[in-house]
Amino acid sequence: MKSFLALALVGSAAAFAPAPASKVSTSLNVDLKDLPGSTAPVGPFDPFNLATSGSEETLLWFRASELKHSRVAMVATTGYLVNGAGIHFPGMLSHDVSFESLSTMNPLDAWNAVPDAGKAQILATIFLAEVITESKPVHYTKGGPMPTMVFPQIDFSGVDAATLKRKQDSELNNGRLAMIAIMSFFAANAIPGSVPALVGNPAF
Repeated sequence: MKSFLALALVGSAAAFAPAPASKVSTSLNVDLKDLPGSTAPVGPFDPFNLATSGSEETLLWFRASELKHSRVAMVATTGYLVNGAGIHFPGMLSHDVSFESLSTMNPLDAWNAVPDAGKAQILATIFLAEVITESKPVHYTKGGPMPTMVFPQIDFSGVDAATLKRKQDSELNNGRLAMIAIMSFFAANAIPGSVPALVGNPAF
């Protein structure tokens, strides 16, 4: 990817709004329409009935996965646009690869240009973030809270339920849009003309 690929990948641990903090007991008949992200006008969008394809623990795992992918996509989309605007880190990534050169490459070529040691550091950071977010006293599939940020976050304990729900809905909806955006960026870069709205954009 561009020089912000590392930030995009590490973004699995980053959040722009608080994750669901209330505990959801698997004995309470967890329903998709009761989880954050079910908003008008679409409501609980599940055309393939994935929400009913397994147990309540499966549904909560699906939601946690969507939340993490949303956060990754938001960081990836931001990084792609920043690099597309010609903004990148100064200096060298390694002795023969500069951040400027990475910013001119397509995503896959940029990843291939990263030294193996750099790739290992990125993957190790992702692994550490996953271990931290998944290693909770009560896992989210067993009634614990959904994954939160690895880094310290603002205390939202004093926020009323309606405001917290709105923030959670906003995070998921923004993340869903970002997932569509970053997939479109990749498609436009790999197959010219595949995304009509991006045709002629100098970033692709």
